[in-house]
Amino acid sequence: MIGCVLGFDYGARRIGVASGNRISQSARPLPALLSHKGEPDWPRIDALLAEWKPVALIVGLPLTLDGGDQAITRGARAFADALGQRSGLPVQLVDERHTSQEAARRFAAQRASGASRRRDAENIDSLAAAVILESWLQAGA
Repeated sequence: MIGCVLGFDYGARRIGVASGNRISQSARPLPALLSHKGEPDWPRIDALLAEWKPVALIVGLPLTLDGGDQAITRGARAFADALGQRSGLPVQLVDERHTSQEAARRFAAQRASGASRRRDAENIDSLAAAVILESWLQAGA
């Protein structure tokens, strides 16, 4: 299955999005999406699906440090289920423990190099989505 893959970092207020491909095993952040009262911006997600034409979708699964579920885990699972039903595409859940720290480290490095500014911090969710997607791609997906 070669082609574009979209990754999502689910959050109740904001959903990070990234695009990636299997050949380069890399991902790049896209603008984050806002949720309204916990409801994802489905029209924008539908537009992303139409624009990128992905072959698969990856959703980060926020687990506790010991691997257990938490409240946001249920939301991410529900989002992944709805995403699969809406798109008709395969959706895979990926353990996202420690991706926020890696995204924060990358953002700090971008700020230090002048590539990002503090106001760009709202896109850290999409940077986390890129980290999630890259981990899936590099795991031999």
